[in-house]
Amino acid sequence: MSRYRFGFDIGGTFTDFVLIDSETGHTESFKTLTTPDDPSRAVLEGWGALMDRSGASGGDVDTAIHGTTLITNALIERKGSVTALVTTRGFSDVLDTQREMRYDIYDLHAGPVEHLVPRFLRFEADERMDTFGHVHEPFDPASLEPMLDLLREADVVDDIGAVAVCFLNSFTNAEHEEAARDWLAEHLPRAAVSLSSEVAPEIREYERMSTTVCNAYVQPLTDRYLRQLRHDLEQHGYRHDLYLMLSSGGVTTLDTAASFPVRLVESGPAAGALAAVFYGELTGNPDIVSFDMGGTTAKMCLIRDGRPSMADTFEIARVHRFKRGSGLPVRIPTIELIEIGAGGGSIARVDGLGLLKVGPESAGADPGPACYGLGGTEATVTDADAVLGYLNPDYFLGGRMELDLDAARAAIEAHVAAPLGMTVSEGAWGVHRVVNEAMISATRVHIAEQGADPRRLKLIAFGGAGPVHADAIARALKMEGYICPASAGVASALGFLTAPASFEFARTHIARISADAMADVEAVYGALEAEGRATLADASVASDAMRFVRQADLRHAGQGHEIVVELPDLDLGADGVGDEVVSALRERFFETYEGIYGHAHRHLDLEITTCRLTASGPKPSVRLEELRGGGATDDAIKGHRDAYFPDANGGDGGYVRTPLYDRTRLAPGATFEGPAIVEEVDSTAVIGPGTTVTIDAHANLVAHFHRSDDGRAAPTRQESAHE
Repeated sequence: MSRYRFGFDIGGTFTDFVLIDSETGHTESFKTLTTPDDPSRAVLEGWGALMDRSGASGGDVDTAIHGTTLITNALIERKGSVTALVTTRGFSDVLDTQREMRYDIYDLHAGPVEHLVPRFLRFEADERMDTFGHVHEPFDPASLEPMLDLLREADVVDDIGAVAVCFLNSFTNAEHEEAARDWLAEHLPRAAVSLSSEVAPEIREYERMSTTVCNAYVQPLTDRYLRQLRHDLEQHGYRHDLYLMLSSGGVTTLDTAASFPVRLVESGPAAGALAAVFYGELTGNPDIVSFDMGGTTAKMCLIRDGRPSMADTFEIARVHRFKRGSGLPVRIPTIELIEIGAGGGSIARVDGLGLLKVGPESAGADPGPACYGLGGTEATVTDADAVLGYLNPDYFLGGRMELDLDAARAAIEAHVAAPLGMTVSEGAWGVHRVVNEAMISATRVHIAEQGADPRRLKLIAFGGAGPVHADAIARALKMEGYICPASAGVASALGFLTAPASFEFARTHIARISADAMADVEAVYGALEAEGRATLADASVASDAMRFVRQADLRHAGQGHEIVVELPDLDLGADGVGDEVVSALRERFFETYEGIYGHAHRHLDLEITTCRLTASGPKPSVRLEELRGGGATDDAIKGHRDAYFPDANGGDGGYVRTPLYDRTRLAPGATFEGPAIVEEVDSTAVIGPGTTVTIDAHANLVAHFHRSDDGRAAPTRQESAHE
C-alpha cells in the first residue's frame, strides 16, 4: 500500500527533497547541487537517495509534488521559445507604450523594459469586440495571411515555438481568440498557442498582454521539461500523477501547469511560505516572518493569523530590482513576499567608489562559491561564512562535500580584503554584515508596508543559509526570537506537502453594485465554479471535498483601481437576497478600504470589475513524529571550533572557541546558551551571544534573546551599526 509523500524543490543552487511516511510521520531529507544543464539528474539522485534510506520503492510513493525556478530563470535569462504576438489591429505597440509612464521619472538614462516579443514578430488581425463582448468587427482570418509571408521573409517561420493571442476586450468574449487559435493550428501547427482569454481574462490591456506573452514564451520549454520529468520518475517506479506548486500556494496537475506555466513563477518561494505557516502552527506562533535564504536569493513573507498575504500581480526580471514597473508584469495570484539577491552564492565586490557590495549576482551551482572547489573564484557569502568559522568544511552536506577554506580565504583576500585594506577576517565579517543589512532593511520595509510591528513577531528561518544569518537579523529587528525547524535546509520541500490541490479563476465583469445586477454576477461565479470542479476532478479531488471561496475586485464607481473583498456565503442570484448581498458587500468593502487608507467614503456607489474564485481540495494532514527526551545537552557537543563573534566577552570577541552541537543528538527540552553552532546535514544554525536556545518536541530550535532592563533584546554590533 502506498504511504509515502515526496516533495522536491529545484533552486538556483541546490535541489531539496523531503520524503514523509504518512503513517508514522517520519521524514527523510536530502540536498544536492542543482544540475542546470539537466535538472532531472539532480532529481533522480535525490529520489534514489531517499528510496535507499527509507527502504521504500517508487510504488510506495502515492504523491509527488514539485516546485521549480525553471520558468523564472527562463524569463530572466531570455531562454524561452521564439514567440510571436497576434493582437487587434492598432494595438501591437502595447508592450512598448505599457502604462504610458516611465518607471522612474527622474532618471533620464533609465533603461527600457525589454519585452519577449520583438517588434517584427508582432502581428495585427482585423477584429474588434466592444466593452460588453458584442462583435463590433468580425474576425477576418485573411488578415493574418501576411503574417506567414513576413515570417518566411525573415526566415524564422520554422523557429516560432509559441504564439500569444491577445485581442481587445477578449475577456468578455473569447470567440475571436478561439478562431485565431484554429487558424494558427492549421498554419503554424508546431507552435504552442496561448490565449489571453484563458491565461489572464481580466481588464488592463498591458498586464493581460504581458502575462499571455510570458506564458507562451515558456510553454514549450515547460511542457517538455515536465513530461520528461514525469517519464523519468515513472522509469524509477512512480505510478501516480506528478503535481506542481503554484505561486499562490496551491497545487495543480501537470497538464494544467504545462498549459499555464506562468502560474509557476514563484512556486519555490510559495512553498517556503507554506512551510513557515506549518511550523508556525506546530510551535503555536501564528504571527511570524518567513525567512528563506538559499544559495541564490533570500525570501521574506509576513504571515498573520496563520495566513500569508496575497497579491494578484507580480513583476519578473526587473531592470531595477526595487523599482516597480521596470519588469515584466504578470497578472497571476501569488503569495506576497519580498525577494532579494542575498543568498549563499551572492557575489561580494568593491565598487568604483570603494564601497563593499554583495549581490544580486550569484555564483549559482556552477561554478558556485570558491570554497566549493568547482572552479569558482569570486568571493561569496558562503566563502565569508566559511572563513568566519560558521561552516564546518568537513561536514558540508553531511560530509558529502568538502569545503576548500584556502580557496575561500584567497577569494575574500583578492576581491574584498586587499581592495579595502583589511585583513581576510575583517573582509569576511564585512561581507557577512553587508548581506545581513540588505536582508534586515528589506524585511523591515516589507513588515512596515503591511502595518505590522516586528517586535511582536518571530522569525522562522530556513533554507541552507537562513539559520546562519537568523540570529543577527531577528535581533536587529528587535523580534521576540526565532525558530529554526529541524531539517531547515530543505523546509521548502516540506511546504509542498502541506498544500491542498487548488487553482484560482478570474473573469472580468464590470457592473454597478445593485440588487438587480446580482443575478448576472452569480452566473459568472457559476461558470467559474464549473471550471473549478473540472480542474479539481482532474486532480482526483472528490466532489464533496471541493471548497470554493468567492472574492471580487471592488472599487468606487469610476475609480481607477480596486481592492479585493471576500463575498458573503450567499446565492447572489436568489430571490429576495439582492439587498442583503449589496449591504454586506458595501460594508466589507468600506471596512477593508478604511483599514488600508484610514478613511472610507461610505456615501459613494461601488462597482465590481473582476470576479475571482479559488477552488481547492482538502488540506493534507502532515504529522511529524514527536521525539522523546534523551541524554544531557552536553552529550550533543561534538567538538569546538574558532568562530567569529565580535560581540562575545563584552564586545572583546573576535574568534571565540565555540561549542559545536550535533542537531540529531539534541533531545527535546535541551537548553543551551550562545555563542554556539548547531550542525545538521542540510544546514547550520549560528547562535549569537545573549541568545538562549531550547529544543522542542519536534526537534525545532527555538531561540529567545536575553532582554535588557527596558524589555528589549540586548543589541549587538550589527544592530547598533544599523541604528
